[in-house]
Amino acid sequence: MTAVATRPEAPTPPRSQRRGRRGRTEWSAYLLFVPAMIPILAFSVYPLVQGILLGFTDSQSGLNAVTTFTGVDNYVRLLDYGLFWQSFGIGLIWAFSVTIIQFVASLSLALLLNANLWGQGIARTIALIPWAMPPVIIAIMWRFMLHPTYGAINGGLGALGLPDDTNWLGTAQWALPAVIVVGVWAGMPQTTITLLAGLQGIDDQLHEAAQIDGASVWQRFWSITIPGLRPVIVAITTLDFINNFNSFALVYVLTAGAYGTMLPMLFAYNEAFRYGNFGLASAMGNVIVVVIAVFLFVYLRAQAKARTA
Repeated sequence: MTAVATRPEAPTPPRSQRRGRRGRTEWSAYLLFVPAMIPILAFSVYPLVQGILLGFTDSQSGLNAVTTFTGVDNYVRLLDYGLFWQSFGIGLIWAFSVTIIQFVASLSLALLLNANLWGQGIARTIALIPWAMPPVIIAIMWRFMLHPTYGAINGGLGALGLPDDTNWLGTAQWALPAVIVVGVWAGMPQTTITLLAGLQGIDDQLHEAAQIDGASVWQRFWSITIPGLRPVIVAITTLDFINNFNSFALVYVLTAGAYGTMLPMLFAYNEAFRYGNFGLASAMGNVIVVVIAVFLFVYLRAQAKARTA
């Protein structure tokens, strides 16, 4: 009978030695994050903290201006600043309107692009054009189209025998609706492509099985498409709302905040760079962030409850 040689087991290192090796490994892992954290801290965290702290000072424009800490004086002043809260209300109307209309229009376009129709590739390319254009260029283009005298919109209405003298951007009646339409057009590509990616991630076999069971197109849309898109819908509507509420360049070039289009970002901009009240403008920004964060918290919490229900 032949004896089988066995390899002797390696001695187990002491616990202190193992702990030392683990500690060196963890420190090595932390050191790998340092190069990535430096630009984040320098260009993101530091300006953010400075902006928050500026809201608690009386910072003014001017070479010899002295900045002092004022505590919550700016926020107390904002409580009675009716013009700011008026602009905040306009901002909410703008953000909710653009986000909702943008979502409905983008979902319709995404469903169309997801169908096996002729010219699908060309349609997708055309749908991306507004995404490739800077907001300033979009605003300039629409200013010409909405011009009351030689704009394409009034020209088309006149060709149909409809009133062709509407001053779209120069009256309180039409300025905000016109700006909302431009905002929807400018933001549709991003929302459309995101929803299209979500639609392509839904298994076609689910639709085929439901169709075999006799489900109509409308029933399949509400029972399969919408539940399958729920995570994408929550994500894209949240991002769109934040982006729309913080919109600046588009509205600034179109109306400069006149005729009932003074959004909160425009108001804070004027407070800072027209009137030189940097501290008060920073306080406005802090209030805007807090209020929007509360809105988003309530929205995301409601969606999470609906998903788990």
